[in-house]
Amino acid sequence: MSQTRGKYDFCIGLVLAMSSSIFIGGSFILKKKGLLRLARKGSMRAGQGGHAYLKEWLWWAGLLSMGAGEVANFAAYAFAPATLVTPLGALSVLVSAILSSFFLNEKLNLHGKIGCLLSILGSTVMVIHAPQEEEVETLDEMSHKLGDPGFVVFATLVVIVSLILICVVGPRHGQTNILVYITICSVIGALSVSCVKGLGIAIKELFAGKPVLKHPLSWILLLSLTVCVSTQINYLNRALDIFNTSIVTPIYYVIFTTSVLTCSAILFKEWQHMAADDIIGTFSGFLTIIVGIFLLHAFKDVNFTLANLPLSLRKDDKAANGTLLSTYDSFNDDEESSACLGEMQSTESLSARRNGSLSAF
Repeated sequence: MSQTRGKYDFCIGLVLAMSSSIFIGGSFILKKKGLLRLARKGSMRAGQGGHAYLKEWLWWAGLLSMGAGEVANFAAYAFAPATLVTPLGALSVLVSAILSSFFLNEKLNLHGKIGCLLSILGSTVMVIHAPQEEEVETLDEMSHKLGDPGFVVFATLVVIVSLILICVVGPRHGQTNILVYITICSVIGALSVSCVKGLGIAIKELFAGKPVLKHPLSWILLLSLTVCVSTQINYLNRALDIFNTSIVTPIYYVIFTTSVLTCSAILFKEWQHMAADDIIGTFSGFLTIIVGIFLLHAFKDVNFTLANLPLSLRKDDKAANGTLLSTYDSFNDDEESSACLGEMQSTESLSARRNGSLSAF
């Protein structure tokens, strides 16, 4: 019965995670469309600290879409391990890239399509080899996990790094360096996932009739989640307003997933119970996703399609046999030049003879 229940929870978590990726991937497009409309109206842009996007319905539609995705994601964490749910966020990259090519005129070339495919394959491998987190079924157990020295050190470092990026690095380099705002969203996202996992346990206990509302950890997790999500929304809006969507989305995914996997490993001690092949599979899947993400955005300005492939191969073959072709072409050019020169001389000689010129002899 327990095994059947585990499979049922796995399927629910998988469906919710996939739905979350679709909603979140679409939210990037809606938000970007709203921000572009504001820019055409001459309103102060979000990247400059403006908040005119709060009056734009498209931005609110994007926010609602992201909210729906986050709710589905929230529920997915309650049914499945974080290391299963988080890698499926690559689907949001795929959805965002495809929709960007249709609605934002951000072309998806052959490299981008291959990158999307690699991201899906890498996510599949990670899901197959996902580490099993330790069983945490009550808020008391979660409280014990959160008080572990390793997690306390990790959370403290995340807060310090985030404050430095927000207060010092952001005002100086946020407008020119894409990693600043995205890093803020990503590292704080690791803490928000931990809060979501804890609140998911609290909701399960609430439905079981336990006095969850009297437990102080429930309110601490709720307050922390509110602060983390608000900060993520603010700085993600700035990154989307300044930089290309097809670049923001994949970089955000890579850094965010890395942060979540690190946080989950520290919090739940997942790697201690994994077999060697699962560890290799997890790292291989994640590296495959990173390669796919790199192909997706690194060559986004290269106009390369399947129609260009035969021409490129012919050029490569010609370059590989460059010396032989050059000699052959040179020989042919010399023969043609000699033939043309001979014809010209014969014509001039006949013409000279007809005019009675002695120079022909």
